[in-house]
Amino acid sequence: MDRRMLLQGLLLGALAPGARADEALWALLGRGGHAVLLRHAVTDTGVGDPPGFRLGVCATQRNLSEQGRSDARRLGEELRARRVPVAGLLSSPWCRCLDTARLAFGRDAEVEPALGNLFGRAELEAAQVAALRALVGRPVAGGNVFMVTHGSTTYALTGVSPGTAEMVIVEPRPGGAFRVAGRLSVA
Repeated sequence: MDRRMLLQGLLLGALAPGARADEALWALLGRGGHAVLLRHAVTDTGVGDPPGFRLGVCATQRNLSEQGRSDARRLGEELRARRVPVAGLLSSPWCRCLDTARLAFGRDAEVEPALGNLFGRAELEAAQVAALRALVGRPVAGGNVFMVTHGSTTYALTGVSPGTAEMVIVEPRPGGAFRVAGRLSVA
């Protein structure tokens, strides 16, 4: 075997485990029965929201950038192409989450306050995480429940800090418990 073929084989071997893991997670989603924490797509620059922002008034918040809108649409296309069943769609009340849901799934999401942003709101964390545990620990029938939220909120619940438009797949367990099955991104 010449050096070039050996190098190609080593590179393919190094890449294959991640690809196999992603395909296994896509297959898991294809079977349904999971909660999927989806961080909103990329926003205009900045961290957190401007002082004095108001929920329900998108002009006062940090919103999706053009790239974020494109990423949300691409995520939806991938989910449809892979025929991932959707049993429910919940969202944080922040506009960037509602817009991500609308662009990815082609419909409005049900607003769920427990999915709200925890960034800079440590006093809300204990109660909100308890409510989130109840949400993701519920058995899911007829597909997957997608929950569009924030990185800080996902991290507080799971210990996973997702990238923008990244999914954290959660398997409900008996008694309201859950297990993080993995994470997927289409970007």
